Amino acid sequence: MNPVMIEAIARRLESGGRLTVMSGAGISAESGIPTFRGTEGYWTVGSRVYHPQEMATRAMFDRSPREVWRWYLYRMGVCRQAAPNAGHRAVVDLERLLGERFTLITQNVDGLHLRAGSSPGRALQIHGNVFFMRCAGECSTAVFPLPADVPAKEPDEPLTDAEAARLVCPRCGGLARPHVLWFDETYNEVHYRFHSALEAAASTRVLIIVGTSGATNLPNQVAHLAKSKGALVIDVNIAENVFTRLALAHPEGFFIQQPGATALPALAQALAAALPKASGASKK
Repeated sequence: MNPVMIEAIARRLESGGRLTVMSGAGISAESGIPTFRGTEGYWTVGSRVYHPQEMATRAMFDRSPREVWRWYLYRMGVCRQAAPNAGHRAVVDLERLLGERFTLITQNVDGLHLRAGSSPGRALQIHGNVFFMRCAGECSTAVFPLPADVPAKEPDEPLTDAEAARLVCPRCGGLARPHVLWFDETYNEVHYRFHSALEAAASTRVLIIVGTSGATNLPNQVAHLAKSKGALVIDVNIAENVFTRLALAHPEGFFIQQPGATALPALAQALAAALPKASGASKK
């Protein structure tokens, strides 16, 4: 691991600075989860093939709630079969090292960060979580785990009446929806931690971006806000992208052209050695 980079990070953290990790689909791909924007995301309803940008919308849900649920139950099954990788575990190590001074912002809805051990209170799931649901009619803002007796689906497997009857709001009995941000919706604080993510960006001294190329709005806002406030930006990705250019626009910015599962464990280990007195593990 680049000692100049580790020294630059340590300088910003030694005096109580905050560190933020922002993760995207790349870190989940290393666990075998496809992005669902490629061919894996296409979905057949009758004789028509729908793209993810069509399926993952409120408009489609209002027209065909069972088909949208069937697609998400398939996605849930794919995510359930995956396991957190070394990159996810390294993010947990960074949180244990820094405690209150750590924030995770993740675009991933697969729940792998939480399964690896990231604290729900410090993990901002800005696109939701495929294992949860909430009232489609918004009788409340409460979020509920998917019923354990609703199984994952295969692409050609229909949703039964009994399964559909379980996908309802526990409070009002109305139709429930997946707890995910759809393409025709906007970020908010209550469900997608919009303001919390921007507050973290404004106060962080180090921003590590891993496995994302800036295809969505809020991650771009986070990166540019952190940079404008003087944060050190480090991009971890297998290919150059808009965040690479943002990071390298500053003399102390860095681009690590490696998979997250390779780069993050080495980075976490190096920081643990460089900050022996900076641990926030005892802080709650």
